[in-house]
Amino acid sequence: MSEIPVSATSLSENPGSTPRLRFGIIGCGRIAPRHAQSLHQVTAADLVAVADIKPARAQHFAQEYDAAPYSDYHELLARSDIDAVSVCVPSGLHAQVAIDAMQAGKHVLVEKPIAITLADADRMIQVSQSCGRTLGVVLQNRYNHPMQALRQAIDEGKLGRLHLGNACVRWYRPQSYYEDDWHGTWAMDGGALMNQSIHHIDALQWLMGPVHSVQAYTATLAHKMEAEDVGVAVVRFANGALATIEGSTLTWPQNLEGSVAVFGEHGSVKIGGTALNRIELWKVAGELEQEAELLTSQRVDPPSVYGYSHREVIRDFVHAVLTGSEAGTPGAEARKSLALVLAIYESARSGREVLLDIV
Repeated sequence: MSEIPVSATSLSENPGSTPRLRFGIIGCGRIAPRHAQSLHQVTAADLVAVADIKPARAQHFAQEYDAAPYSDYHELLARSDIDAVSVCVPSGLHAQVAIDAMQAGKHVLVEKPIAITLADADRMIQVSQSCGRTLGVVLQNRYNHPMQALRQAIDEGKLGRLHLGNACVRWYRPQSYYEDDWHGTWAMDGGALMNQSIHHIDALQWLMGPVHSVQAYTATLAHKMEAEDVGVAVVRFANGALATIEGSTLTWPQNLEGSVAVFGEHGSVKIGGTALNRIELWKVAGELEQEAELLTSQRVDPPSVYGYSHREVIRDFVHAVLTGSEAGTPGAEARKSLALVLAIYESARSGREVLLDIV
């Protein structure tokens, strides 16, 4: 990728100083504080403006994080001193906001999922390329130390050929969660698989490789909502390995489990914890004596399912923009987990096995 400079304004105001990225946050809902807090923790980033369609929420958020508030995100995008934006709006709006931002000259970091249709995801990727803007997607659990350790072990061949995998999300959401006009709707969100489980689904395919096909069932059993509150699927990978996916928001009275496991000819590993942050099983040939130490080294869970790695995502994104390198989770990479979730939905609707284009 050719070098992608930050805006001239940010660099010219402090000649000779270390380059910095000035951010705006679009959407001040439940995930936005994670972005704001992380931006304050990244040395080369500054939060300067926020936008939300609810003026009072934008004002309150702006006061808390010392930023300028806007109720129209186009006014935020018109500022020449903003280099990048975090897109934290409902999933169904990701594509339009991200495209508007890139066409306004801003680099874009968008919350998961990248979009809710492949057509929208492809448009975002195309605009990123045509505008020369960096497009990154927040799939923060990839950056967790246990996940990085497992990926490294797989890449080094320590587990041998992978045979079997599992992604399990047994979480709970009350009915009130789905009464905000967008959660659980097909137009703006999707259900337990697209919203809550996509991190684990993404991790499964990231670790095990390209998906060949999927067979699935979904249902809406415990909530009044358009999309599913439970889904199960069987996945066949290009290398012949199989995996199961289970995702739900009906395991009363609380989140019970969120995990990813892989099983190979020389190793079996399971990552769990609140946010895929803790090794629960590490039986790898030549490392069996290390398992006890690994299991006790990361017992403390983060306070929420968001985990701690938004900061690492933003640090990586800032580095990518400033150096002209590719973001750790670019649009094309995030598209893979979206494609898998959509294939699960198609299989559940049709009752058929759905083949995926292997990428």
